[in-house]
Amino acid sequence: MELELKDIDSYMGSFNKLEKYSKWSNFKWLHKIREEAINSFSQLGYPTQQDEDWRFTNLAPISRTSFKMVKNGGPKLSSTDIQQFIFSGLSCNQLVYVNGKYSPELSTLKPVKDGVKIKNLSQAIDDERDLIEEHLSHYAEFNNDAFSALNTAFIEDGAFAFIPHGTILNEPIHLLYISSNNVVPIITNPRNLIIIEDNCQVDIVEHYVSLNDVAYFSNVVTEVVVGENSLLDHYMIERESQKAFNVSTLRVQQKRSSNLTSHSVLLGGSLVRNNVHPVLAGEGCHSLINGLFMSTGRQHMDNFMKVEHASPHCDSRQLYNGILDGKSRGVFHGRIIVHKDAQKTDAKQTNRNLLLSDTAQIDTKPQLEIYADDVKCTHGATIGQIDENAIFYIRSRGLSEESARAMLLYAFTSESLKSMKVEQIRNYVEKLVSDWFTRGNLIQLNS
Repeated sequence: MELELKDIDSYMGSFNKLEKYSKWSNFKWLHKIREEAINSFSQLGYPTQQDEDWRFTNLAPISRTSFKMVKNGGPKLSSTDIQQFIFSGLSCNQLVYVNGKYSPELSTLKPVKDGVKIKNLSQAIDDERDLIEEHLSHYAEFNNDAFSALNTAFIEDGAFAFIPHGTILNEPIHLLYISSNNVVPIITNPRNLIIIEDNCQVDIVEHYVSLNDVAYFSNVVTEVVVGENSLLDHYMIERESQKAFNVSTLRVQQKRSSNLTSHSVLLGGSLVRNNVHPVLAGEGCHSLINGLFMSTGRQHMDNFMKVEHASPHCDSRQLYNGILDGKSRGVFHGRIIVHKDAQKTDAKQTNRNLLLSDTAQIDTKPQLEIYADDVKCTHGATIGQIDENAIFYIRSRGLSEESARAMLLYAFTSESLKSMKVEQIRNYVEKLVSDWFTRGNLIQLNS
């Protein structure tokens, strides 16, 4: 079944068709969620630049494109096709999706400890109904977020993981979403649900890639619950087609004394919006929101961070670095909200940006909303070019100008990459960054 999606009416019509033929038509709780979500989307429509949270991003390229929703997933791929997206030397529980459709043939699920559940969401809705019903769509709000509403209305597949009390998962969970051979622009709505109970330790990688330079739209929502005293390292790596659109939302609910580290690396896409929204709901939580975005050509990368301190004695750090070349545009909108009862909050937000051309542009808006009176909060942003004095100093040691610039840029990116604890993932990202520099970007610096 192929459904064409362009305007609000077509989304409503396609939703009604999907509901009619859905295998979950008897799941009243799921039907209620999806119906409420499509009604929200029909009322909200796509955000415009009149909306404060979207003032720097024009969504016309998405809203004016006619997308198709493809039910059969797409072409068959082999393990050779995806080898370039595998972390060398790292054993993972790997779930692979082709054009939004789960591929068991390409996936690798290893034996896990008793009680651990890792599977695709479509299967989990059938097998783990109580867990899914308890958590699905309880954290990512769709009443005021059009893209979360659209994703929720068209929930079909994605990833599900349940990590029971006291589990240390030594092998990361790798969620690999591949777009391939799209003749016309398609839309996929991956939905990931991760439930981590108390006293656990888990690494999760969301990985969005393309095999062809074609236009399509990935609209992603990931909901995560991090239990008491648990540690989660979450990686989001986006290296899609230069014609692709990606809007991704990571919504994390942190319980008492939990620890979240979120890494985002954005390299691909034509228009990318990266939403990261942790809620430090329990006392004594820690959250590190770390990101690196690198754009060139006419790419547009929008990073929207919303960190909510809802309990006392919590601390958070945001560190986002951007490198922009060509006529690309970047956005950093970071908001820290300290609720009334969140005394003794310690929060810091830093955004640093390098512009490699006179035509690149960055809009940065650090923001604090503080409703408690015993807190320590700071924020800041910098925008600049490569320091020519530093270039001169390095060249005086016998290096070429190109090598000197490369050294400074690598130093700038390493600030974000060094906090990645899993060595094989860090090496993979470092290789992507190195490739970005060698694809003509450093040469352009001299022109």
